[in-house]
This record gives sequence, structure tokens and C-alpha cells, in this order.
Amino acid sequence: MIDWDSIDTVLLDMDGTLLDLHYDNHFWLEYLPQRYADLKGISPEEALEQMRGHFDALHGTLAWYCLDHWSKLLDLDIPALKREIRHMIRIRPHALEFLRRLHVSPKQVVLVTNAHPVTLDIKMAEIDIRPWFDDVVVSHQFEAAKEEQRFWERLQAQHPFDPARTLFIDDTESVLEAARVYGIAHLLTLLQPDSQRQKRLATRFPGIHHFDEIMPGVAA
Repeated sequence: MIDWDSIDTVLLDMDGTLLDLHYDNHFWLEYLPQRYADLKGISPEEALEQMRGHFDALHGTLAWYCLDHWSKLLDLDIPALKREIRHMIRIRPHALEFLRRLHVSPKQVVLVTNAHPVTLDIKMAEIDIRPWFDDVVVSHQFEAAKEEQRFWERLQAQHPFDPARTLFIDDTESVLEAARVYGIAHLLTLLQPDSQRQKRLATRFPGIHHFDEIMPGVAA
């Protein structure tokens, strides 16, 4: 699926790509609505319905990923709540071996995530994968989400790469579409970002289940 000789740069998403998305889905769709329901004296279903309106309005924007925004909007300490279930943070199968092999290759390897910096810190306190990367880029530092062309322009300025020789792996198709528009030639998605949900049967981009399907070779 991947001709590794044609790849100089590998850009990797974090949540749903390297880390199991179950933690995030459980937090935003179950744990946080329950805590919000407790605060407001309403049912978890009502809480989720109210939250979905905000989710839909902000989806794909930097504010959607901003813990400060949600803490203020919901009157809850979102980072503290995230830490309460940090034991659920898991790395996806074969992801660590995949990173190890990339690390010993001559390729530029960069983590590119929309996760809020505090979310990144919480997750890296549990599973620190940062040493396997040449750099870690958080979209907040560019003031633009990966869904926006500004993100890719600013990433290019900070870490020059040839889009024709770049592989980008992400579980979100709107993000992959933005990368395609920017000109990144090699795009892959994940067929089961959340280990507790059904495998996706149809995706707009080529997909893999686990990283052992595209494992780069190790130079002798």
C-alpha cells in the first residue's frame, strides 16, 4: 500500500490514529454529559443534546478542540475531568513498533494534532510517544485547525516538506480532505479509530485497520 522509497516525510495524527479514540469518545459522549447533567440537574440525555448543539456549531474549528472554551461554556474543569479517566488512554496495536521503525529511518516524522496542549500533556503523561518524533505540532500554536489551509501553510513554513513525497495518516476525513487540497499526495485513514466501535466499511481515503499492514522495513 505504501512505497516507502517515495516517502521523505511522515505526518501522523494522534487521537484515533496512534491512540485509541475510545477514551475521547467516552469522555465527550458519556462521561462529560453525565457530569454536566449532575451540575444542571437534568438527565444525561438532555445534557448530551444540549452539548451536541455546541459540537455541531464548532466542529472543524480550533474552538472545538479548545479545553478553555469548553470549561468556560459548561462551567466545568474539563482538564480535571479528563484526568479522572486517564487510565483509559491506550495506544493502538502495532503503533509503537511503527514509530520505532520510522524513528530509525532517515524520514522526517512529525506528530500533528488538533488536541489542546493540555490534552496532549495528559495523554503523554500516560503514554509518552514524543521521543519517537522529530517534532510535535499542536494546531493551537498555528491558531488554525488541521481542517484549515492556514494550518498546512504554517506547518510547511516551520517544517519544510515536499507534499508529493509526504505521507499523512489521520482518522478524520475532513482533515484528510484539507491535506489533499493542500497537495499532500499520500493519504491514509484508520478503519477503526475507536476499538469499541464497529469498523468503518466505507471511507473516502484508503484505510488500514492496524499499522502492521504498512510497517516500513528496517535497514540492515
